[in-house]
Amino acid sequence: MGNFLNNDLYTGRKGRVPSVDFYNRQYGKKRWKAPTVISLSIGQDALVVSPIQMANMCAAIANRGYYFTPHVVRKIGGKALTDSSYTVAKHTSIEEKHFKTIIKGMEKVYTSNHGTAKNARVKNIEICGKTGTAENPHGEDHSIFIAFAPKRKPQIAIAVYVENGGWGSTWAAPIASLMIEQYLTGQVNNTERENFILSGNLIDTENEK
Repeated sequence: MGNFLNNDLYTGRKGRVPSVDFYNRQYGKKRWKAPTVISLSIGQDALVVSPIQMANMCAAIANRGYYFTPHVVRKIGGKALTDSSYTVAKHTSIEEKHFKTIIKGMEKVYTSNHGTAKNARVKNIEICGKTGTAENPHGEDHSIFIAFAPKRKPQIAIAVYVENGGWGSTWAAPIASLMIEQYLTGQVNNTERENFILSGNLIDTENEK
């Protein structure tokens, strides 16, 4: 986060993980304190990340501390890419032992009766996730969800961002669950959930006119 992923897309932004220098420029040196930045711990304040960065972070958690640079192109002219930039693991500075607690919490997002994604569970698939709601001063909040699955030997990490979708549990979480189920099993069994998503409409038709 806060850096370019150096993937194979020619566009992209590095986002922002605010530093001490950033806050000194914003407020003046020694004119800000812990309460100024406390909301960074829940992804607010001046933190800026893209969906692909969130998915990449989720992959690093799933792998217990490492990730591969994401890329879009698999083959060119039938020839597979062999660029080591996308096949060599990049390790984080966080010790592997610390991921156990994070993953346990992400699992409870689905399994706990108080979990924010309990209604998005998928039978026979252990999914670990985290709901998010990005506050929007110009209208409805944005629905966000990251997840990976299965919990053991993960095969997919995903980030879903639904503009003006409200809480993360309302739209982003069920969409992520459907995509994970389709990817891992090749089909969707919960057609009721699928139809709810497919028939949903978050567009203000009054503003469309």
